[in-house]
Amino acid sequence: MNRLPWGNNENLDNDQFFNRSIELNHLKQMLLTTKNETPPNILLTGIRGVGKTVFLKKIKKELEEDFLVIYINFSQAECFRRKKMSIDALMQFYFKKTLTSCNNNILENIEKKLKKYFKTNDFHFKEIQEINNIPIPIFRSEINIEELMEYVLTFPEKIYESNKDKINGIIILIDEFQIIKELNDYKESFLWVIRSYIQDQRNIAYVFTGSMSLNDTLISEISGHNGVFGGRMISFHLSPFSKNTLKQYLNEKKPQLKFSEDGFNSFYEYTLGIPAYINNFAKILPENIECTPELINRNFNESIYVISSNLVNIWYELSYKNKTIILSMLNGPVKRIDIAKYLNVKSGSLSPNLRELENLSLIHKSDDNLYSLSEPLLKKWLESEFEEKGEYPYTII
Repeated sequence: MNRLPWGNNENLDNDQFFNRSIELNHLKQMLLTTKNETPPNILLTGIRGVGKTVFLKKIKKELEEDFLVIYINFSQAECFRRKKMSIDALMQFYFKKTLTSCNNNILENIEKKLKKYFKTNDFHFKEIQEINNIPIPIFRSEINIEELMEYVLTFPEKIYESNKDKINGIIILIDEFQIIKELNDYKESFLWVIRSYIQDQRNIAYVFTGSMSLNDTLISEISGHNGVFGGRMISFHLSPFSKNTLKQYLNEKKPQLKFSEDGFNSFYEYTLGIPAYINNFAKILPENIECTPELINRNFNESIYVISSNLVNIWYELSYKNKTIILSMLNGPVKRIDIAKYLNVKSGSLSPNLRELENLSLIHKSDDNLYSLSEPLLKKWLESEFEEKGEYPYTII
């Protein structure tokens, strides 16, 4: 039976979830220390498509019987989707998701506490709306950001204190955390404020994750020795599948796939061991036919649009200038001045575009100031499009 999920499926059942048992157990054991008032702060890293969100949601299911586990995806914030990122809008989204993640037993206590807090404290709201009987404050646009952050970041402690007879602690999983790079000059101060509040919380554990390559500067800014958390943030990396793991995975989830030895090596080379690409490619390969390198290559080229669909979607959302910057890197790493010549613009005008592409983890800058693509599958798709159509896909046809 074919139990392979599609690569964009983030909610897997127990039959679809595979392996990661060692990583899963390690992270669970870390988070379980929260009940002893020694909660960890963890930075979960891994490249796009490796399965971080699936992994977090598996953790949530396994711990939510004893803990209140709150999952927050920063990329769902309206301020990010509208490209109007701000600290206050992000904090309002954080607060709303925290509230709506509480289960009914906890909400009974929280609702009373909230209403009492709103009445007795000098905290200014535009209005208070109720969603599923949950009082949701709508903050004023001129609200003091420091006051707002203090209120929001200490709110989980209020939840725990009101419900410590029901839960062993609170675990907050923040996905797509890398979008804070969109805060630009406010990013570092935002991180420092977060640290100042969460470092002394004794019953609240945090896991931050997002699509970041190992050379992403945000990792060192957060968890490096000289980073905001001063080495106190625990780094936890989720790696792509090894060849042996991939063999076990396919044998279990789609045993109808048959490979020659070289065919399997080609399949691994094309998918890079990344579960999202593995699932999409494996689902469209012919069954019960020996997959040779030639067959793998032909099917990959014919189906690359499907295999790399998440990257294709990102590509079409880019501006014309950003697409052209990426095309300038197809032949390998380039200097900024060479990108400017390729676009026939001044080098200084590239700063916001390069920053945006780095924030999307599509490109990275090396220590010797060379820019290169971070997504080899995007490169292969673009080259395939050019080979087939004689031009690069600037627009959707």
